[in-house]
Amino acid sequence: MAIDIKNLNPKQLNELISLAQVRQTELKRENLSKLRDKVLDLIKSEGYSFEEVFPAGRAKAPRGTGTVPPKFRNPANPEQTWTGRGKRPHWFSDALKAGKQPQDLAI
Repeated sequence: MAIDIKNLNPKQLNELISLAQVRQTELKRENLSKLRDKVLDLIKSEGYSFEEVFPAGRAKAPRGTGTVPPKFRNPANPEQTWTGRGKRPHWFSDALKAGKQPQDLAI
């Protein structure tokens, strides 16, 4: 089927384009349907169900919410500790200003 598009006016050309796009969408749906049927047939022929091969919900790995052991201790007050994460506590900054090294405060 050959259509001479050079002889079409703009209205006819737009209509042809619209019809072609509709047909293209229909063909894509048909191809997807055939592909889905092939995949389902293959899964069934191997003895599995669709749900076994493609689980509905993939569970995310649980995020660790455990506590981190402290790495530093305040020599003036041993109850004050810091894990080394987050903002530095004032006692740690004060100790560094006083000339101590982080290794001196390590547990």
